[in-house]
Amino acid sequence: MLSLERNRRYFWYRGVCDMRKSFRGLCYLAETAMKGKLLSGDVFIFVNRRCNRMKLLVWDRDGFVIWYKHLEEGTFEVPRFGPGGNQLGYEELMLVLQGVRLSSVKRRKRYRHPRQNVENLIV
Repeated sequence: MLSLERNRRYFWYRGVCDMRKSFRGLCYLAETAMKGKLLSGDVFIFVNRRCNRMKLLVWDRDGFVIWYKHLEEGTFEVPRFGPGGNQLGYEELMLVLQGVRLSSVKRRKRYRHPRQNVENLIV
């Protein structure tokens, strides 16, 4: 069963995807154009030219799964990425799927635990 979890990484394909592509075609794009590791559990996101269809490709323990959404009305917002970037967080993906405009989201200040480097823990 496909589940979208916070602990997964989400990568957006920055080009336009032909939605006729299935497992092999999407795997090829994820590996070559996105430089992704297919068996890592990362989720690869593809959107068509009109931004009304989206496919998510993920390895799920023993095989690939494609999650496909076709909007009857409206479009998906394409997030803005910096140069060379294409990763978005779980929360951003959920907002895109729900039709929320990302530029209108105001984030309130929250505490973030500094990530400790494993090398610093070795004595």
